[in-house]
Order: sequence, then structure tokens, then C-alpha cells
Amino acid sequence: MHPAIQGLLTIAFGVGGCVGYFYLSNVILDKLIFPARGPHIARNIRRANMVRPWLFLLPALLALGLYLAYPVVETMRLSLTERLPGGGSEFVGLDNYSQMLSEAKFWEALQNNFLWLLVVPAVSTAFGLLAAQLTDRLAWGNIAKSLIFMPMAISFVGAAVIWKLVYDARPPGTEQIGILNAIYVWLGGVEPQQWLTIPFWNNFFLMMVLVWIQTGFAMVILSAALRGIPEETIEAAIVDGAGPFQIFFKIKVPQIMGTIVVVWTTITIVVLKIFDIVFALTNGQWETQVLANYMYDKLFRANDWGVGSASAMIIMLLVMPILVWNVYNARREMR
Repeated sequence: MHPAIQGLLTIAFGVGGCVGYFYLSNVILDKLIFPARGPHIARNIRRANMVRPWLFLLPALLALGLYLAYPVVETMRLSLTERLPGGGSEFVGLDNYSQMLSEAKFWEALQNNFLWLLVVPAVSTAFGLLAAQLTDRLAWGNIAKSLIFMPMAISFVGAAVIWKLVYDARPPGTEQIGILNAIYVWLGGVEPQQWLTIPFWNNFFLMMVLVWIQTGFAMVILSAALRGIPEETIEAAIVDGAGPFQIFFKIKVPQIMGTIVVVWTTITIVVLKIFDIVFALTNGQWETQVLANYMYDKLFRANDWGVGSASAMIIMLLVMPILVWNVYNARREMR
């Protein structure tokens, strides 16, 4: 069968299945379970209206349970077991966590993740806020915003390939195609540098890729927040003699602080799960290991499902407080 026909049939069956589910479930609810007739008609209608929203939520809840809840439970189980050579597994308790904590690579990954957490959310949010403020003052600001936001449309691996060319090093005496080495040699550098192999500093070169991507995201969200600031407060500040910097830091920033925190925490979650950039550029070598790459190495290279699952649980535990805090703040703002 032609792929196009397969796609159309999939869409038709998918849409038809959804329509059929909602129609039949409502018929069963209204005609069989809580029929709108008899001496209890008012009670039945009220109960049917209470159940009806859950009919619409049920497919989503099942999908979330299948693709989110089940993997979490299974990963937790795997982190407490060990594969046996002949097949099957046995319960080992916290041995996998103990082994993980005894490995230097895990602590290197954890240290690098915290370094990313200190740098990337702060720099991305600051650059995004600066871009949002400056582009709103330009006549061609929308074009500038499109260019800054464009990296968000690129996959992390694609962005890593682009920046690998930026950091590229050719032999001394040959023309440098990597812009960073081209500038370095032009400024008088003796020979090109292998930037991604320099311990500690290579982490910052990797971070630049994510900053480049996330700045556009931060800019779009913060630009909308800046436009939502009441003009009266800015006009009052101008009348009182406030300068541009005072208006920005003392009037605008405090009013959008909630949005800044949301952007900051959202980028923080992305940083905790970072994998693609490190995998594509250094593969965790030269002291650039991060938790997600460490998990990948254990799961698919060392075939150690116990320690790999334990590291996945660590990542989840680091992400969960930020997610809960974001949800709590969102609900508080809605109230």
C-alpha cells in the first residue's frame, strides 16, 4: 500500500475512532447508565453531567498512564534489580545506587550538570530579556525576533553540528573554516585550538549551543510580558524623571518577575535533561559528561540496566521539584 494512502487511512481511522468513542460513550451514559427519564430524572442528569468530563479525559489519562506513569514505575523497578546472565533478574535493593555513587564518572556528570544549571538558565534568560527589550524598540524588531527565534526550530543535534563547524580546527598553516579558530589565528594565535578538548572550558563551549537555542524562547515569552506592562506606570516614571535604565530595572523587571522565573525554571528543566548536544559534540569525553549521557552509556553501551535506571531516577528526582513548583505558581496566579 502506498505510504500516502496509509497515512490517510490512519488519520481517517484515528479521527473516526475518536468520534465513535465520544458518541457511543455519551449514548451509553445518557441512555443506559443515567437515563433522563423516570422518577429520578433530575438526579440522573446531574450525575451524567458530573461523569461526562471524565469521558473526554479518559483517553488522555490512559495515554499518560501508558507513556508516563508506566515507564516511571518500570524504571524504578529496574533500578532495584540486576539482570542475570541466563535471563531474568533479581532484586538487589539499593546496590545499583551504591555502585553509581562510587563511580567517578557519575560525580563528574553531576558536577557538570550543576555547572550547566548555574550558567545556561541565567545567561539564556538575561539574553532573552535584553533581546526582548531592544527588539521592541526597533522598527524592524519583528525581523530581528524571527532571526533570534530561528534556532528554536533546529533540533539539538542539528545545532550541535552547526557549532561543531564553529569550533572546527584545521592543521596549522591551512585556512581555518571554524570561525572561532579563524578569529584566534587572526589575532595572533600560534596554532589552532581544539576547543572541545580543553577540560572545564569545553563545558562552556557546549553551553553556548543551548544558550543560542533557548535565548529565542526566552525572548518570545518575555517580550509578551513586557508588552503587557501598563503604560501608565511607565508614563508616571518618565514624569517623575526616571531614566531608561531606572524604568527598565525598577519598573519593568519587577512587574514581569513572575514570567522571568517561569522562563528560568523551564530552561532549568531542559538543562537537567540535556543529552543531544553533549552526545553529538564530545560524547561525554574530556570531562564533559552529563547525567543523561551517563545514563545512555550505562543503558546502551555497558548494558547495565540497573545503574542506568538508577541514574534516570536521579534525573527525575532533580526535575520533579521544579515541575511541582511551576504548577503551584501557575495555580496560584490563576487564583
